[in-house]
Amino acid sequence: MNYGQGMGHGSCNNKHIILVHGACHGAWSWHKVTTLLMSAGYQVTVPDLAASGVDERRFGDLRTFTDYSQPLLDILARIPPCERVILVGHSLGGLNIALAMDRFPEKIAAAVFVTAFMPDSVNPPSYVIDKHKEEKPMLNWGDTQFGLFGDEDEGPASMLFGTEFLSKLYTRSPPEDLTLARTLVRPSSAFLEDLASMPPFSPSGYGSVEKIYVVCAQDEVIREGFQRWMIENNPVKEVRELEDADHMPMFSTPKQLFQCLSDVADACA
Repeated sequence: MNYGQGMGHGSCNNKHIILVHGACHGAWSWHKVTTLLMSAGYQVTVPDLAASGVDERRFGDLRTFTDYSQPLLDILARIPPCERVILVGHSLGGLNIALAMDRFPEKIAAAVFVTAFMPDSVNPPSYVIDKHKEEKPMLNWGDTQFGLFGDEDEGPASMLFGTEFLSKLYTRSPPEDLTLARTLVRPSSAFLEDLASMPPFSPSGYGSVEKIYVVCAQDEVIREGFQRWMIENNPVKEVRELEDADHMPMFSTPKQLFQCLSDVADACA
């Protein structure tokens, strides 16, 4: 599901923003911010990652994190040489954009991590998720279903957020947005085994791209302290804070998140 593809088509455009969703979600989760950005004149692309949103693949079709990320990688492969984009990753989407940054650093003007898992260039990509599990070993997954979809012998372990867990993500978001999420979530995975087997993202690829981190102070799942630990572990050019944002700032504070992304895009133009 891509928006704004016609804007700037056929010419160089440095105000192209690509929004990448988190686990179990899809392009639909960005609809408020997408509308604000497009209304302000930005070109916006919002992919559904594989087996997410309205993507026709099923979770059982996926084997690796790269399989899951393929729609994003395909978009970047098609970006013309004269264009550089702003990549934005939310939650687990931080690892999707990191993979894209490592492969296409020359096509990315800046990357924005929105309360997202942000890897370094020293450890395997799974490191930040493993540290988060150590930080919150008693994280209550509520009614999240694990390992019930796909090929359990060959494929990645799956997860599907349940109503109770979703309510922890949407603590400050409008109730109708939580209702939307309950309707649209699909099985996903943290791809931990695959991410653990991958080498660290390279300093010359991932490490060379300018990074901005958007801290969401009211996030009850990836808490502010852990967000700031990731920033210390892998320093960024700029840190922004959304004081009233829960884990889903695109729903709880869409105008403030829009302003952050607009500022980044304008600084890179």
